[in-house]
Amino acid sequence: MSAVVQVRGASVAYDRRPALSDIDLTVTTGEVVAVLGANGSGKSTLVRMLLGLVPLTGGSVSLFGTPLGRFSDWPRIGYVPQRVGAATGVPATVREVVASGRLPRMSRLRRATAADRAAVDRALEVVGLLERAELSVGTLSGGQQQRVLIARALTCEPALLVLDEPTSGVDLASQAALADALRLLVDSGVTVINVAHELGPMHALVTRAITLADGRVLHDGPPPEPDHLHLHDPEHAHPPHAAPPAPSAWGLL
Repeated sequence: MSAVVQVRGASVAYDRRPALSDIDLTVTTGEVVAVLGANGSGKSTLVRMLLGLVPLTGGSVSLFGTPLGRFSDWPRIGYVPQRVGAATGVPATVREVVASGRLPRMSRLRRATAADRAAVDRALEVVGLLERAELSVGTLSGGQQQRVLIARALTCEPALLVLDEPTSGVDLASQAALADALRLLVDSGVTVINVAHELGPMHALVTRAITLADGRVLHDGPPPEPDHLHLHDPEHAHPPHAAPPAPSAWGLL
């Protein structure tokens, strides 16, 4: 399978303090990779590094076989950042917010075409919000707003979807709805990187887990059993090089 993301010896520092150290990581087409770890372990920094949002202090990152510094095909990547609500205080419908995600595929002077409108409808359908398309975003629940943001990221029909804690603060029913939406994407071949404290309903989708501690990769392999996910408590982190329990047959925005 071709590499979607390749990281070799990558490091990041904030004010000369290491945030990530010597990261090696390869994500291939169709994988669903969970990035796990306690607060401050480097999870969000890792995905921001992959997207070029924080500079490297060492090593390299490539996306779809192109070094990060030369990569320009950003519509191939959908990104839902951490704890960002869909409601902005400015009156907007669900459709209007989702349609804004299509802008990278449109020239500045071109109006929305039938293809653009169809892409918005498909994204809304995937996340189960097509029937709410004309509602104000501000009337939706937190979980529904998360799905709006995922739909916005999907309008460019990305090959890679990066989600930074999409289920944080979202009730279990909304988490299950997010997992259902992601399942459709995974079945269509989209590669997913999902940052999380705990997997919850997402567990069934995850093919691989990366666990971080103090900015280093602690584990890269099968996801742990749900009962063993105590990542909210740093005292329960798995020891270095220890394999987690075998995964069970057992999610997102």
